[in-house]
Order: sequence, then structure tokens, then C-alpha cells
Amino acid sequence: MESRLLQKLGDKSITKDQLLEKVKHNYDLIPELLNGILSSKPTIRYGCGKILIDISQEKPNKLYPYMDFFIKLLENKYRILKWNAIIIIANLTKIDKENKFESIFEKYYSFLENDYMVTVANVVGNSGKIVLAKPHLTQKITDKLLTVENISTTPHLSEECKRVITEHTIKSFNMFFQQIKQKEKVISFVKKHLNSSRKTLRTESEKFLKKWDNST
Repeated sequence: MESRLLQKLGDKSITKDQLLEKVKHNYDLIPELLNGILSSKPTIRYGCGKILIDISQEKPNKLYPYMDFFIKLLENKYRILKWNAIIIIANLTKIDKENKFESIFEKYYSFLENDYMVTVANVVGNSGKIVLAKPHLTQKITDKLLTVENISTTPHLSEECKRVITEHTIKSFNMFFQQIKQKEKVISFVKKHLNSSRKTLRTESEKFLKKWDNST
């Protein structure tokens, strides 16, 4: 049974933004959002997910006590909730004093082998902030990201999807390239996509190399 607040979100008598403002004034409401993200009603489920992402970006310390909840959410049957968890966990790494992320590193990056483009892209796209939060993981994450060119196509992940993922990968590398020791591997990876059929990937590759190629 949902709380009255969640029922209002479900029947749209309160918007996600309005509920977010209520939570900002009373973070004791966070457990209600955690209940809501597990609701059987999509409006409540995904509304709470979006609010929790916003909180993880703005006030990660308010969600860190619940990091184990989001780690468990990685196993949820709903893909959107997996994506929410991938994003929120990445946002919480900057205050992860208990090194909970390190304990799930392989699990988190196992999603690079997922059948769905958005799942893979979320892991790749959030990797930059993880490296900035945890510099000691730079090499391990770099090695993981370099494997995206070996991703297999699936009914939900085409060659064009792979190009989108590669574009996200280059953007992430751009965030922490100075920290990478084996820079030549990343430069080589990026150069492969200078003639990509995807215009934005070509552009991203050109921008990256113009900025960083002299640093090898």
C-alpha cells in the first residue's frame, strides 16, 4: 500500500518536481521514495527513480546510507530501474568512504556485456565521474572501457548502437585522460573512429585528438 504522497504522484495530483521539493525540505521522506521505486505502478516507480537520481546528484550524502539498496536494484527485472541504479551508484562514489563500489566493481562493469544499448551506454557514460571520484580505479576502468569495441551485436544492440556507445566512451575518456598512464592505447582506440559513418562520433574523435594527441 503506497503512502498518500506516493498515491498523489501516481494519480498525478503532484508532479515529480513538486515531490522533489518536498523531499529537499524533509529528507526523512527518502524511505518513501525507496518504497515508491519498487511500486507496481509505473508512474510511481519511474517518478521516484527520477527524483532519487536528482538527489544523488545534488545531495549524495542523503542517499549514501541506502547505497546497498541501489546495489540490490542492479538486479531488478525492470531495465529502467537498473539504469537508475547504475547512475545513482556512480553519483554516490564521490562519498563512498566505505569503498562499497570496489566490492561490486565486476558486477557493475558486467553490464558492458548487456544486450541493451542503453544499459551499456549508462555504464560507459557514468564511468568518468567514477574515475574522478576514485582515481585509483583509473587503469581498471580504462581497461574495461577499451573493451566496448568487442561488444557483440544483439537484436537490441546494432552496429549503430555500438557507435553510440563508442561516442560515450570517448566522452568519458576525455574527463580523465590526464590520469591515464597508457595514453597511447586510448589514442589508438579513438583514431579508429575518425572515419566513422556516425557524424557525431567522427566529431567527438576529432575533438579528442585535437585536445590530447600531443600528450602521448
